[in-house]
Amino acid sequence: MKPTGIVKEEVFLRHEMGPYHPESPHRLQVIYEMIEELPAALNIVNVKARDASEQELSWIHDNRYVRLIAATAGRADTWLDPDTSTCADSWSAASRAVGGLFNLLDAVMDGRVRNGFALVRPPGHHAERGRAMGFCLFNNIALAAKYALKHHGMERIAIVDWDLHHGNGTQNAFYDEQRVLFISTHQYPHYPGSGGLREVGSGAGEGYTVNLPMDAGCGDEEYLYAFHALVAPLLEAFRPQMILVSAGFDAHELDPLGGMGLTEEGYQQMLQILMHLAAEVCSDRLVLTLEGGYNLRALRDSVRQILICLSGYDPSKEPVPLQPELEDLNSNFRSRLRDALAVQRRYWPGLPSL
Repeated sequence: MKPTGIVKEEVFLRHEMGPYHPESPHRLQVIYEMIEELPAALNIVNVKARDASEQELSWIHDNRYVRLIAATAGRADTWLDPDTSTCADSWSAASRAVGGLFNLLDAVMDGRVRNGFALVRPPGHHAERGRAMGFCLFNNIALAAKYALKHHGMERIAIVDWDLHHGNGTQNAFYDEQRVLFISTHQYPHYPGSGGLREVGSGAGEGYTVNLPMDAGCGDEEYLYAFHALVAPLLEAFRPQMILVSAGFDAHELDPLGGMGLTEEGYQQMLQILMHLAAEVCSDRLVLTLEGGYNLRALRDSVRQILICLSGYDPSKEPVPLQPELEDLNSNFRSRLRDALAVQRRYWPGLPSL
């Protein structure tokens, strides 16, 4: 079996936003230390990062914004947003996070690795075309999707965002684009306030943005039901040539910035569903990039489960079965899921009725 590729470099530890900021270098430090302790039998290889060029970053971001971030190199403490700032090394970390994800996509496409996880920071899914926000500078996942379209000539890319927070920047990057299917499960209402059921895309992209806003308190059973009933049928219908994942871990039950109840096992089971689908529709092409997750123990243990699954799961087996009955789940979740399916069935008539 081909190895799993990871992007893991010291430069991502040098981006800092202050000693008490939740998006700190410690997030990656605990992950990198955990990786060193993984069993040697796991088939995991490092994929070297590179700097993304200003031209590449401008595929998603405004040229003036890219130059603004570049100009922070070597400067201390440039605040771009009430909760987002740069330090002297932030430009290097942010541009290399994007370039590392590009190299990981290349490694998947040329067959050097089976799948991959870019363990990088700063995160990206809140970054807008001309604005940093929500701890994010460049939209790593949106740029990766654009790279797959432009550099590898793909025609259908799926982005699954399971971060606690809605990926507003990613949604807006492809809101009128039918080649990118964006699916987000997120706590709602919550930062950044977007991600309502009826945000479905516009123009040629109408129907290619899918939001499942979820009430606080949802855990493994609700998320897995959503993946079986909504996410999997959409991916089967769209048949992407690659699946990208905005892998945030702030929906974990221990996370201080959220109110959800996912566990490490829940994240692993969601990944199993996606790996099964990737084997079925896109030759195992599945790439994750790190987004949120602010309880260090929960983040470390969840990423550990993800890496074990990526490097060893057999997608020929049936994915994790759907255990709970819908009527046994949270009533608000049932209502939200039924509403989401009703909205999306206009564009994807094969979606199930509950």
